[in-house]
Amino acid sequence: MPAAVSSGATGVRQFLLPDLGEGLTAAEIVAWHVAPGDVVELNQILVEVETEKAVVELPSPFAGRVVALSAQPGGTVEVGAPIVSIETGPGAADTSANGEATSEKVSVLVGYGPSVPPPSRRRGRSAGRGRHDHPRQAAAAPAAAAAAPPPPAGGAHPSGSRPLAAPPVRFMARQQGIDLHGVAGHGPGGIITREDLAAHVATTAPTTAARDDPDRETRAPVHGVQKHMAEAMVRSASTAPQACVFLTVDVTASSELLERLRANRRFESVKLTMLTLVARAVVLALRDHASLNSSWDEATSEIVTKRYVNLGIAVAGPRGLVVPNVKEAQDLTLVDLAAALAALTEQARAARSTPADLSGGTVTITNVGVFGVDAGVPLLNPGEAAILALGAVQRRPWEHEGDIALRDVVTLSLAFDHRLVDGEGAARFLAAVGEILVDPTNLIALA
Repeated sequence: MPAAVSSGATGVRQFLLPDLGEGLTAAEIVAWHVAPGDVVELNQILVEVETEKAVVELPSPFAGRVVALSAQPGGTVEVGAPIVSIETGPGAADTSANGEATSEKVSVLVGYGPSVPPPSRRRGRSAGRGRHDHPRQAAAAPAAAAAAPPPPAGGAHPSGSRPLAAPPVRFMARQQGIDLHGVAGHGPGGIITREDLAAHVATTAPTTAARDDPDRETRAPVHGVQKHMAEAMVRSASTAPQACVFLTVDVTASSELLERLRANRRFESVKLTMLTLVARAVVLALRDHASLNSSWDEATSEIVTKRYVNLGIAVAGPRGLVVPNVKEAQDLTLVDLAAALAALTEQARAARSTPADLSGGTVTITNVGVFGVDAGVPLLNPGEAAILALGAVQRRPWEHEGDIALRDVVTLSLAFDHRLVDGEGAARFLAAVGEILVDPTNLIALA
């Protein structure tokens, strides 16, 4: 995740929005941690931005005094566009985090990825191919608004001109069927804000009693993580032929094992749940059923089988569903896997998953049981061959050793891409996972 830095006037440096990975082209400003006039240190957090995948904190690539912010919260900025200007006077740090001078080049922050091409080259290569249906140079509307003339009196924009508005505002307008040419903009340089759009709706809404009822309908803009999830699920359903198999198993022995492990001092610092054992069972079962850990290469029509397992865990966070994944899960012990799952889940629920956490998954587990649901048909995470849904563990009458007894029972649901996995392969894999949970000594025997 490179932090692009460009030279401005003498002693002033512009921090350009870095490339946050996975082909993302823009981000929305969530919250600033600094204001004009503030003195900042190297690597001090400046701002939180939200991409389609995650909320990311951006540190300062140099020390100095904040001169100006180029976008306000809610505004969208393109990758490579300036977001903040910082004056680096005598005595202030004037180098990037890797120790190199910032003039005439793009610097890279500590722990970040390769450099971003300068904005001029990026526009020439990818103009018109952005995520939004507007020119790329308009995506950073808050930054460009100062140079734009204000709309005519009364708020009517000339029919041949393009009203100034950030992508989230344009999206809201499209959702509500509003022509922005008729909306008065009161933001900097006449830019149309969310408040302007809301005021326009309030003044033009029907006056009938039924439609004036504020509880009749509600609307909410979809952006960031939630928008990415929606688009991913559409791609999943429309590109992969999906099928599903189910298996209900007696996991009483696994429940008893969890109780014993929780009392073991080696496990006292980690959270152990049925999901932990299921995750370990999935990793072990993939050793003999590698087709469930593969992907389809559209460009070459080839099946790519992975010999590593980046195990995804679906988490319902405050900004929508995200799927962070445990890298190289096949190399982790049960203790390490439990700790990794707990850490990723905690970060996701705090909306602090990084783009790296959310990229590169090979197979996924979703725990619908935490909501009291017995079973479901999950949708594949795009690019993966399988997703396993873990249902609620319930105490039920069950056949045990020739008699009926109350046992802990759970239903496993496996959705799979039928291009990569046939019904037999999916059924055998699910049976292998179930066998490990029925007799968890396999967790040791197969480790």
